[in-house]
Amino acid sequence: MSDLSSGFRDPEIARGLVDAIRETAQTPCTLMEVCGTHTMAIAKHGLRGLMPDTINLLSGPGCPVCVTANADIDLAIEIARQPGVVLATFGDMMKVPGSYSSLSAEKADGRDVRVVYSPLDSLSIAEREPDKHVVFLGVGFETTAPTVALTIREAARRELPNWSALSLHKTVPGALRALVNDPEVRVTGFILPGHVSTIIGLEPYRFLAEEYGIPSVITGFEPVDVLQGVWMLAKQLAEGRAEVEIAYGRGVSAEGNPTAVAAMEEAFMPVDAEWRGIGVIPGTGLALRPEFARYDARARVPVTPPAPREIKGCQCGDVLRGVLLPFDCKLFGRGCTPEHPVGPCMVSSEGSCAAYYRYTDYGKD
Repeated sequence: MSDLSSGFRDPEIARGLVDAIRETAQTPCTLMEVCGTHTMAIAKHGLRGLMPDTINLLSGPGCPVCVTANADIDLAIEIARQPGVVLATFGDMMKVPGSYSSLSAEKADGRDVRVVYSPLDSLSIAEREPDKHVVFLGVGFETTAPTVALTIREAARRELPNWSALSLHKTVPGALRALVNDPEVRVTGFILPGHVSTIIGLEPYRFLAEEYGIPSVITGFEPVDVLQGVWMLAKQLAEGRAEVEIAYGRGVSAEGNPTAVAAMEEAFMPVDAEWRGIGVIPGTGLALRPEFARYDARARVPVTPPAPREIKGCQCGDVLRGVLLPFDCKLFGRGCTPEHPVGPCMVSSEGSCAAYYRYTDYGKD
């Protein structure tokens, strides 16, 4: 472990921040993290148990795999079923259940579904196998969308005739607006995502403070990062302030990464997108722009998937909104485990249910 990361796990510093949080947070509040890596970090390091009774830490829709709607997963599966198609995607999508199947099950049935470690790997497959049509399934937030955007641009440069992308990418700020307008969701402060914020910076979140009076802090992923973010939120609430602050200066600047944003904007345009548990949120999806239509899998491999359905008993959607905690779901740890997941929140390495299952004893009886 490097000296830098050691400092951000220093027990003495962490204890000091916990004491500061306890001293500052005199009024009950609910703080929601909207990053799957934060969800795992909070669970892994037992940070929820260190909080005073006045602070409730809640997980939100921070896992891009989890918020992908069944209809979109069904679409990817139907594309994978077409003759001559290779569907390439990241490993965390393989076991995610759709309405009737999963990519892992389709692969077991003989479909050509392949795990890649970079979108560029899918271009290499297309070059090596010109008789196949390679579809890259892109799922993620602003963190991964720029790399897929650059891959689309590279496909155009190489003039690959047998490659396309299925973009299921989503953008985070609009989902936060939907949450604060949801009467069932009561959040008094947001722990904002570090990875996404390295790309988009601070400005897209400003509406939380200016329009809704909700404090927000961008934090990193080590225990001291998260505790510092919680303390800064508690301090804002105690002082009656609502601002967007950065507690992750070594990774995030106020302006973000303009080059990455420009790459996204070149390849993608905003469209309405369905989020599991939340519904359709205007302008939060990323579709390929018309000038890249020849690389849009929706047009290149037109299919009609079956009508989507929700899996009976799965309450992943309510968990993603923060309306339920994972162990409030009747399937948690019983019918639904990481080995036999029913919903995506138990599948993904960033899912709330997976985090609670791995690092708590709830529901394992």
